Amino acid sequence: MRRGYKRRPAAVGGVVAMAGRGKLIAVLGDEDTVTGFLLGGVGELNKHRKPNFLVVEKDTSLTEIEETFRSFLAREDIGIILINQFIAELIRHVLDGHTRSLPAVLEIPSKEHPYDATKDSILRRARGMFTAEDLR
Repeated sequence: MRRGYKRRPAAVGGVVAMAGRGKLIAVLGDEDTVTGFLLGGVGELNKHRKPNFLVVEKDTSLTEIEETFRSFLAREDIGIILINQFIAELIRHVLDGHTRSLPAVLEIPSKEHPYDATKDSILRRARGMFTAEDLR
């Protein structure tokens, strides 16, 4: 590496890649969403052989979804959690309790359920930070 040259983190789909800092992206979603991210190279197992993804199907219990989400929050190796918005609605009470900046929780659309900005927890928090006067 040349002297004085600083290496910048690679940008992936608008999200700064966490690989440089050793953080993973976790995914909670329907089969199509999780499969797409796994094909993109997101899937990993930690040292306890726990995956960083969960495919939520019709028969997946609410308890399993909540426990998996909480386990992702507790893992030091996860920097971003991607969750389908319709699944986030099922565990909204757990999502709203998460106030730390890391791991960042991003709600994403699925093929069957379009994105609704009014339900997004991050956007709701951001709206509460600004008044109409601040935006003028």
